[in-house]
Amino acid sequence: MSSSQTYFSTSKTTLVAIIFFITLSSTAAAAPPPTPLARPFSRIFAFGDSFTDTGNTRSSTGPTGFQFVSNPPYGVTFFHKPTNRYSDGRLVVDFLATYLNLPFLPPYLNKKADRSHGVNFAVAGATAISFDFFKRNNLSLDVTPESIGTQLVWFSKYLESGGCSGHLKVEDCLGDDLFWVGEIGINDYAYNVGGEVSNDLIQKLGVQSLYRFLKGILSKGAKYIVVQGLPPSGCLPLTMVLAQDTDRDSIGCVASANNRTLRHNLDIKARLHDLRAQFPHSVILYADYWNAYRDVMKDPEAHGFREPFKACCGAGGGRLNYDIFDQCGSPGATACERPGEYVNWDGVHLTEAMYKVVFDKFVRRDYIRPSFDYLLKRRRQHSG
Repeated sequence: MSSSQTYFSTSKTTLVAIIFFITLSSTAAAAPPPTPLARPFSRIFAFGDSFTDTGNTRSSTGPTGFQFVSNPPYGVTFFHKPTNRYSDGRLVVDFLATYLNLPFLPPYLNKKADRSHGVNFAVAGATAISFDFFKRNNLSLDVTPESIGTQLVWFSKYLESGGCSGHLKVEDCLGDDLFWVGEIGINDYAYNVGGEVSNDLIQKLGVQSLYRFLKGILSKGAKYIVVQGLPPSGCLPLTMVLAQDTDRDSIGCVASANNRTLRHNLDIKARLHDLRAQFPHSVILYADYWNAYRDVMKDPEAHGFREPFKACCGAGGGRLNYDIFDQCGSPGATACERPGEYVNWDGVHLTEAMYKVVFDKFVRRDYIRPSFDYLLKRRRQHSG
């Protein structure tokens, strides 16, 4: 879309800017989980926003509008208690760790955690563009000001504090590690709602920031990188509640939002092509979040979902069960009895069941290019 005004009705733009910081095979749901591998990587380093964050924020520090992540029923499905993940259970990065026979990744800000098998630097509310840009343009509230650039700084500090102890050079210690870059960039558009900066500029600067980040970790010696694109944000209940009813695509999602994220992803893929040419000895994969998610929305029942749009945890009832003023975890909200039948958990973030389906599509159903099998083959070749 060409401007934020065509995305949400003008009368609601201020509220959206406050709330929307986060983001965030036909029988995939019934398929058995992938068999864990024989630990092909020593560590995983993860980056991104709330779709990947395993605890770098909590209720008091997370994005405005989702300040109840430390409360039940968050975490109810797998952990049986809140873990400051924005879901009822595990995320894509959690399924990844299990598949690679590694422990769940601890959040970077938990200084007491065991970091021997990797660290998660993702932060809910994070942007691709530097937070200073939004402050200069009066587009942001001073909440969770971390960007992907901040996460690169954190990663550098981790390495300097012992993350590569025993190695003469930093680049010599990262060859056994997998870098998982979760989606980053949806929050950039959310900050801009109601502003005068064009979304074309947000796209340009956001992709440039991601490119600089990727070049930064590649320059440090990263050899294996998976980069997720943006999901179809027009399918999220929050987006649908605030968009005009006439702004819909063929699967019932907000057309302008989905078209915008699709263009953003095409730009990312072009930049990854450039990076592959600059770093031919590294393996750089693109995880097609947009099509993996959209494939489910085109035929949710075939993937095991009864409710493709309705939020499992929320308030207000109706087709979407979403109320901006009664977020999941607040006193006025309730949760569905069977989260596994829902795609969406809280109006923005996904259920564990949906994250599992998406991960399965990434690993086994060719929604990563080159394939994840190709990545593992290259890893075996390098280690041999």
